[in-house]
Amino acid sequence: MQKLTIADLDLHGKCVLVRVDFNVPLHLSDKSDYYEVTDDTRIRAALPTINAVTKSGGKAILLSHLGRPKGQPEERFSLAPVADQLGQILDTTVRFSSETVGSVVAKTIRTMPNGTILLLENTRYFSDEITNDPSFASDLADLGDMYINDAFGTAHRSHASNVGVAAHFPDLSAAGYLLEKELLLLGNALQSPSHPMVALIGGAKVSDKMGVIANLSAIVDHILIGGAMAYTFLMAKGIKVGKSLVEKDRIDDALELIDIAGDKLHLPSDHIVSTSLDSPLERQTVTGEIEDDNVLGVDIGPQTIATYTDLVGQARTCIWNGPMGVFEVPEYAAGTTAMAQAVASATDHGAITIVGGGDSVAAIKQSHLQHKVTHVSTGGGAMLKFLEGKTLPGVDALTDR
Repeated sequence: MQKLTIADLDLHGKCVLVRVDFNVPLHLSDKSDYYEVTDDTRIRAALPTINAVTKSGGKAILLSHLGRPKGQPEERFSLAPVADQLGQILDTTVRFSSETVGSVVAKTIRTMPNGTILLLENTRYFSDEITNDPSFASDLADLGDMYINDAFGTAHRSHASNVGVAAHFPDLSAAGYLLEKELLLLGNALQSPSHPMVALIGGAKVSDKMGVIANLSAIVDHILIGGAMAYTFLMAKGIKVGKSLVEKDRIDDALELIDIAGDKLHLPSDHIVSTSLDSPLERQTVTGEIEDDNVLGVDIGPQTIATYTDLVGQARTCIWNGPMGVFEVPEYAAGTTAMAQAVASATDHGAITIVGGGDSVAAIKQSHLQHKVTHVSTGGGAMLKFLEGKTLPGVDALTDR
């Protein structure tokens, strides 16, 4: 870590602006017109940093976005239910401000006792948040004495609540415990991994993972490809893929990645196919080429599962981003479930395992194995950008040691 961390700050008696990632799913209650949090994983991930501020006698002023409101208030994107959920978890009163900046908020903060928490309303109610408007960033900064970024999930964005605010505290902008953990684990995996190192990469599009595959090719021992993106690679090699999803405009890019990765790159040798995503009862296993133009690949087959499971089992470091198939359909989830089990088993045998990306996280939770891996990353896009070897604006903005 080349940035200040929360341990470097004197928090007592200070108004501490904390950028958290409370972009959590909400559901309209069947019993009332009130929205409820359906998954509080991200809230709980921020607890060590929030507790550090309050137990040190500081005031925790929490900033977050939720959803994609178009620069104006929308009830379904209010953070009010999140404040309630945080209060229940901590068994304390969490104040909530229906305003995000301004004199009313400033007065609320001044009159708060030390050791208490205030959650401000959704920063994305302001279009100036996404454009990193200097005036909006200044208004946010006026509410605090120092700044902590604990939102890895937005670290790849250059927004007012992470990059803009930090600029107003050039000597007092630090990483929270969660952000520090993400950077250390991912940084160690890229810079000094234990070998063999395996990258399990899935998902729909090659275009989303090109930079990751190219960068990891120089680091890992094996790259295991699954999901629909595998069919772009297979077509690039002249292998028939039926009517499977292919990014035809990325064939040349896939060929280049095949050349870069060489024999480190592993592609499915058999497939679960069906006539459509909505026809699970018609699924069948095909080995080698998919010659029937009426079917598409929906999951990796048993032979590929066995090969990938063996390679993951040998790993001392394993990074997983992206499902192996259309895992949200139970009949197409065998490959993804098997990889979740393989990664968990590798962890049991001493491997460092990191799972990230929305679908991968959903898949490992669906398998109830999220606590059986070393780390479940809270950032999909941020993790991908980090694995590409690129810098994260939200991290760069923090104070250097």
